[in-house]
Amino acid sequence: MEYNIIPREFYNRSPDVVACELLGKKLFRVVDESKLVGIIVETEAYFGETDPASRAFKGLKKFNSLMWDNPGQIFVYNVHKYWMLNVIAHEVDCVGGVLFRSIEPTKGIDYMKKNRSTSNIFELTNGPGKLSISFKISRDLNGFYVSNWDSPLMIFDAPVITNYSRSYRIGVSKDLPEKLRFFIKDNKFVSKK
Repeated sequence: MEYNIIPREFYNRSPDVVACELLGKKLFRVVDESKLVGIIVETEAYFGETDPASRAFKGLKKFNSLMWDNPGQIFVYNVHKYWMLNVIAHEVDCVGGVLFRSIEPTKGIDYMKKNRSTSNIFELTNGPGKLSISFKISRDLNGFYVSNWDSPLMIFDAPVITNYSRSYRIGVSKDLPEKLRFFIKDNKFVSKK
């Protein structure tokens, strides 16, 4: 199986464009000698200090400084005891990132099942916390580039998805007027909310 890594320039664009175009791409991780692969089926875009749901909303802090850094880096933060996996994505002199909400697991499924203590494949990665547990995501991944071959987590190219839909972001108390959640239509691995 041949993999083509997505170049860093892909992430040098508006977070909503990147979030949409990441649908269908492959998330790849090697951990504990297991290869984990999944198709990205659901994402959310987050912007800078004017986005009330963004980690950047209250300005530059130590924990969110990666959002101002170079696009293409992994950014992991904690919400309600769960790690949230993001990739930094923004244009020059902007701030932003993309949250991975769900993937369709395709390789390393038994390893993921052990991590999640479930045998239901549809429950493995259908939410950002579940995804992080299945893929053993933690803050240790912060700052790695998903476009580097030596990264512990990479994103590989795949054909563009056209059968997608949009909605407002999930679980945010204040949102922007734009629909910034993207997901593949009728995919059984999209989160249930």
